[in-house]
Amino acid sequence: MTAFTERVIHIIQQIPPGKVMTYGQIAKFAGSPRGARQVVRILHSMSKKYNLPWHRVINAKGEISIKDEELFQVQKMSLESEGIMFKSHNCISLEDYLYQP
Repeated sequence: MTAFTERVIHIIQQIPPGKVMTYGQIAKFAGSPRGARQVVRILHSMSKKYNLPWHRVINAKGEISIKDEELFQVQKMSLESEGIMFKSHNCISLEDYLYQP
């Protein structure tokens, strides 16, 4: 496992309930400001193994990026169960919920 991957996993594990981080934000804190796509890959391949709160990671617009409707609903309901309110179908206010480690 690369050092970047380890840092990404650690950062995601630290996101508290009721807060979110963006893919790009995680990449930046992990040392690769242009590594947002790598964060997506890490989430996709390692969420189960490391019990990552994957639902707390969204895009820079404050939107859920998942295209699969079933997974989209899982992510949205998971965020809502933590008190996050959506201002539209798939968008939250980053001002209210963005986590800054």
